[in-house]
Amino acid sequence: MAFAVFGAQLCLNLAWSFLFFALQRIDLALLEIIILLIAIITNTIVFWRIERLAGLLFVPYAVWVTYATILNAALWLLNAT
Repeated sequence: MAFAVFGAQLCLNLAWSFLFFALQRIDLALLEIIILLIAIITNTIVFWRIERLAGLLFVPYAVWVTYATILNAALWLLNAT
């Protein structure tokens, strides 16, 4: 289960980069990064139940993706006009 969630998270991470940078679809990238953040939080919980340190190591990643989500949303709002 843990590796399946981790694999899904990695695919979502790659998909965000493709949507944001290659396709320049800030709107779709914003939706996708929100799903990615949910996957990271899920991954944190799953790994925490297996090994607490492994779960804690996802916290900085979750913080970084939260920041990236805010930046993505700001870019989307600024370009909506």
